[in-house]
Amino acid sequence: MSDYTGKKAVVTGGTHGMGRAVVDALLARGAEVVFTGNNEANVDRARAELERDGLADRGHVVRSDASNLDHIDELAKVVEDRLGAADLVHANVGYAAMEPFHMVTPESYDRTFDINAKGAFFTVQRLAPLVNDGGSFVFTTSVANDTGNVGLTAYAGAKAAVRAFTKGFATELLPRGIRVNAVSPGFIDTPSMGFVGIPQEARAAIVEAGDLITPMKRHGTMAEIAQAVLFLAFDATFTTGMELTVDGGLGHGLAVMPA
Repeated sequence: MSDYTGKKAVVTGGTHGMGRAVVDALLARGAEVVFTGNNEANVDRARAELERDGLADRGHVVRSDASNLDHIDELAKVVEDRLGAADLVHANVGYAAMEPFHMVTPESYDRTFDINAKGAFFTVQRLAPLVNDGGSFVFTTSVANDTGNVGLTAYAGAKAAVRAFTKGFATELLPRGIRVNAVSPGFIDTPSMGFVGIPQEARAAIVEAGDLITPMKRHGTMAEIAQAVLFLAFDATFTTGMELTVDGGLGHGLAVMPA
């Protein structure tokens, strides 16, 4: 297991789910982390857990809305004050609403792109000056970039934009030796399953369908996503502009022969 003592990181969307798994792995291995969430209850819970576990000196949680540019500016100030500079920024915020295309409104479209795409872009723009030369950015995209899914067309478009940002930022930050990559999750076992505003029965159906269509016949774990993020962040030193799929073979057309 790698030792990240002395490393400094920023994780957006880090108070729950996959982002929290990344935060926990970083803290467990000695790093100092600023992480964000927009849900006040999640932020309060994370702050209490840091105090309980004696990690408040290395874990700093901030309430921040990724779609709000003023909040992103404020996050940059917090990072500068708390960390001085960062070795990793994991731009992890995501928002998916199950909306068939004929039900998408200009308002819901803007919300999807503001959180997933605009927020990711300006997080990198604002925080890049605070990332050490030789550091890294890791985005979270989605297997939906490459698969057609009913109700996720706008979301897939926003995450595909983030995939394009990965290559663009990788090129622009090459002179500073900063690597930019992305993790693309498939079906991952998280509390929300990646969706908002759907009833528990629908969420259960998504879980069942995910196991059925994933070639490895199971959901991934949040820990498996964290391992992939940290690999790209610190170990993949000759890799940039890359999207690493962590999806049990879902996005690769793998066929599973019947037993």
